[in-house]
Amino acid sequence: MDTFKTTSGLEDTDGDQVVAAYYEAYDTYGEQLTKMIGDVLGYYVLPDYLYQTWLKDINDGNFEVQKVIDSLSNFERTIAVTGESDDFRGLFSNSTLDLTNTALGSNLNERSKNIKKLILLFSDLNMVALQKGDVLGDAYEYLIGQFAMESGKKAGEFYTPRQISEVMAQIVAKSSNIESIYDPTVGSGSLLLTVRNHLNKDAQKRLNYYGQEKNTATYNLTRMNLLLHGVRPEKMSIRNGDTLQEDWPENPDRPSEGVQFDAVVMNPPYSVKNWNQADLKVSDPRFEVSGVLPPDSKGDYAFLLHGLYHLGQEGTMAIVLPHGVLFRGGTEGHIRQRLLEKNYIDTIIGLPDKLFTNTGIPVTVIILKKNRELDMPVLMIDASHTFTKEGKQNVLREKDIAKLVDTYVMRSEELGYSHLATREEIIENEYNLNIPRYIESIDADIPEDVDAHLLGGIPSDNIAQLSALQSTVPDVINEYLEEIRTGYVSLTASIDEITEAVLNAPYVKDKSKALTEKLQHYQDKYWTILKSLDDVDEIRGIRETMVIEIKDILLEFDHVDEYDGYQVIANIWEEQLMADTEVIALKDFYTEGRKRIPRMVTKGQGNKKREMQEGWIGSLVPNELIKTKLFNAELTEIETKEAKLQDIEATLTDLVEAAKVEDSDEDIALSDALNEKEDAFLIGSVKSALKAAEQNSTEETLLTQVESLLNERVTLNKAVKQLETDLKEMTEARIETLTNEEIDTLMYEKWFGSIIPTVNRLLDNPLLEDLATLEQLQNRYSETLTTLEAESDKLEKELEAMMEQLVVSE
Repeated sequence: MDTFKTTSGLEDTDGDQVVAAYYEAYDTYGEQLTKMIGDVLGYYVLPDYLYQTWLKDINDGNFEVQKVIDSLSNFERTIAVTGESDDFRGLFSNSTLDLTNTALGSNLNERSKNIKKLILLFSDLNMVALQKGDVLGDAYEYLIGQFAMESGKKAGEFYTPRQISEVMAQIVAKSSNIESIYDPTVGSGSLLLTVRNHLNKDAQKRLNYYGQEKNTATYNLTRMNLLLHGVRPEKMSIRNGDTLQEDWPENPDRPSEGVQFDAVVMNPPYSVKNWNQADLKVSDPRFEVSGVLPPDSKGDYAFLLHGLYHLGQEGTMAIVLPHGVLFRGGTEGHIRQRLLEKNYIDTIIGLPDKLFTNTGIPVTVIILKKNRELDMPVLMIDASHTFTKEGKQNVLREKDIAKLVDTYVMRSEELGYSHLATREEIIENEYNLNIPRYIESIDADIPEDVDAHLLGGIPSDNIAQLSALQSTVPDVINEYLEEIRTGYVSLTASIDEITEAVLNAPYVKDKSKALTEKLQHYQDKYWTILKSLDDVDEIRGIRETMVIEIKDILLEFDHVDEYDGYQVIANIWEEQLMADTEVIALKDFYTEGRKRIPRMVTKGQGNKKREMQEGWIGSLVPNELIKTKLFNAELTEIETKEAKLQDIEATLTDLVEAAKVEDSDEDIALSDALNEKEDAFLIGSVKSALKAAEQNSTEETLLTQVESLLNERVTLNKAVKQLETDLKEMTEARIETLTNEEIDTLMYEKWFGSIIPTVNRLLDNPLLEDLATLEQLQNRYSETLTTLEAESDKLEKELEAMMEQLVVSE
């Protein structure tokens, strides 16, 4: 058993070696070994049923689909369960995974062939290394998300977009001491797992997961998702059932009280019709708090009340629903009033439309608590205008989520974004929670000034409102303003001159220097941490501290949006650091820095489409960085030749155009050598024309010039292609001989090369925005009534002069 434990713990161990060790240990220890594995993981897989065994059978020609079916069936039976949590039967039922489905092939032979292809898709992966962290689970979650996006309207039945999950999960995780969590419409389980990701390791180990899902296939999807993310079987209680028709979970000792949880999260189906098919009554304990049943035509409040019923006294609930629940009348209005009177509604968050693939309507996240202080206001957040577009969908950025969660935690008010609505305000609005009643959108347009339009000049009041310029460089701005009459000024220099003066002002330069020093310290600190990572589980925590720390740094600088800096670091994590840190944590920084992997490309189309290797790329260090930093001379030579090629092309283009001018020297000399369809000279035609050309003539000179240019172009193109091929090969070979110092230099540039210039621009942005407003004001009031009248008089006189010159002939 010691041999098995030692071998399986080696990160670089080949999968075949691990399987061989497992077979040997199983032959020796049998059930003692499987019990040990089951105690650690909550389940075990016998050697005969491992993925690597499937691969071996395929390679040996002994593969049968029945072996896969037997493997999955055996896995269901070996999952460790306790008490009433024995619900893993049917995990791979036909509704979830049907290996006999004719879609996989019309006969057994075709199905076997296609299933083998599917298994071989993952044969290059190091299954031993992938056991560390949540790599497999995250891959599974990613595939669920991709499937949801491709599924259109059906996606909403089982998948909550990541950004909405993040909003709900972060709020819930920051609000409660969570040891149990419940999702009554659990779908894929992504909400449960997202909440878990925002808890510390100890809390994750204690966490118990509960969920209910109506759709059987999705129910199985949930359980597999939790298992792949390392949730022990006895820690999850997932039920296949209809949440509204039959309350679950129940406390047998207290039949009128549902089991209560530290956190409840929900993304229920919206406005379900005919939800009360079980003919439930208001006496159902879930609905007693409202005094009425939600309307049968819309089930939104039925789901909300169910979740609230199962919320513990100290817990937090987050539910996403259509906006209509905030203002619809009738029984829904009555329910809303009762919830407000009971002081259960804590926060209302308005989100943008088009966040979901299955609906374009805007949605709201409602946060509920049972332990709110008396007369505590309801926090209203209007986040409906903070997003970016990706194709047809709207997406909350990392900075949008961070600002929203910070606003919730600090319960802060911001004009046009958030407001603390008092009980008196809510009563005055007749318990209508429609967000525009409490938060007015900010009108960014500057009001028109009639006097300025009539007489010219920029209103001094508008200048005073340029807060970034006035608080940062008031002396510079005042230097370029001239009062033309009381309350109005004009600019004494162009906007370009003023911009240069502002950005080069000592105060601005000093601020930039101070920020650069802080950023340099920030980079060096995290460089040391990141390159020495050895635990995948630490990655999320490091990312969280990095994005928070950059935000804290920028809070020291006036007029800078700290959340823009948050987004800069979040982007670097998404584009580079997340993938790189997972590699480093599983291996060694310098070993991976010198490792190269095949560069795979897809070629061909349709049945001829194939994937093939086309050279090598660095596992960590980008080839392009190696080129620019270590092969600068070779790059310069290529760029010089490419510049010469551009000059040749420009000269040839000029000659082509000149040859199209009738009776010109170029037309006479070159027209026969010109292919007008391709708009280019043909070398063969040029040579033929040269043979017939008179010596020392203009025709010979021009034809010789064209021939020389065409030949030089061919020579240069060949040289560039050869140089590029040589550079590519040198770069690929250089990966394996990089020194530790070179890896440090290149990876530091990869991770942090853009941070200082990008974040420093955030200092300039408020100033540039004010300067753009100043230019807008100048353009707006540059044409006055006087200048317009003068222009009109001028045009009128010109018209009269033209009329006098007209001669009328009979």
